[in-house]
Amino acid sequence: MAAPNRILHLALGSIAVSLIVLGLKYLAYALTGSVALYSDAIESIINVVASVAAFFAVRISLRPADAGHPYGHAKAEYFSAVLEGVLIVIAALAILNEAYGAFRDPQPLDAPILGLAISTVASLLNGAWSWVLISTGRRHRSPALVADGRHLLTDVYTSAGVIVGVLLVALTGWQPLDPAIAALVALNILWSGWGLIRESFDGLMDSALPDEEVKAVGAAIDVNMAGALEAHDLRTRRAGRMTFIDFHLVVDGAMTVDASHAICDRIEDALRRDHPESVISIHVEPEWKRTHGGMRFADDG
Repeated sequence: MAAPNRILHLALGSIAVSLIVLGLKYLAYALTGSVALYSDAIESIINVVASVAAFFAVRISLRPADAGHPYGHAKAEYFSAVLEGVLIVIAALAILNEAYGAFRDPQPLDAPILGLAISTVASLLNGAWSWVLISTGRRHRSPALVADGRHLLTDVYTSAGVIVGVLLVALTGWQPLDPAIAALVALNILWSGWGLIRESFDGLMDSALPDEEVKAVGAAIDVNMAGALEAHDLRTRRAGRMTFIDFHLVVDGAMTVDASHAICDRIEDALRRDHPESVISIHVEPEWKRTHGGMRFADDG
């Protein structure tokens, strides 16, 4: 339970980090009056909501399988990831709206250096936390943590663009540059949000594992199927941290149940070394089901 507990603690930590960053960014806006910094604070509000959603999604996904959900609750994380993608898009549109208003009615900045210093601290905190979330989420196959980390990373990009914009405005006095930078960063965020939504829908639609992983699964079956005749109809999918693998294994019709079961156990043990949290289904078939198109013929050497 160490890994699941770590995932849950990180998801809870994201809420605290998001609230701190929101406070810092709003303070930076209040000191400067910059529309770009205001837009940055708007996105941080979205981050808080997304972090709360990610926490509950992770908490639900860690529930064990039950009678109503025999394959577990891992897919709950994808709903959080989709929500975060939608929220990223909303934040980008809000920034574009604020930028348009600033273009029409530019305002001078107050105390830009202090505001930039505070915004930089918030961005550094976000950047460090996003790295922790993404690296841990990928290691433990948690879409919610990865999505939350990527969301924070887009916030870092936003803040970087905003900081550059506000700094240039302070140095040059060219006020339209403030909303221009904010608009460019918003377009980048919009693209990132769409990518996150697309990846999350792939998970909800039971997309297969990446080609490299499918080949590795096939190779593990191939190496450990001695005593069987053929393996075919391999199918894979992923739901959060869970991996699902199923295929047909052809054995000699005279083979005992114990012998065929031993081959299946050997293959499952090999597969779980690379996919520890997995559901593996092997359909054992007699020799007349042989297709001569399987992954390998064990009796051909």
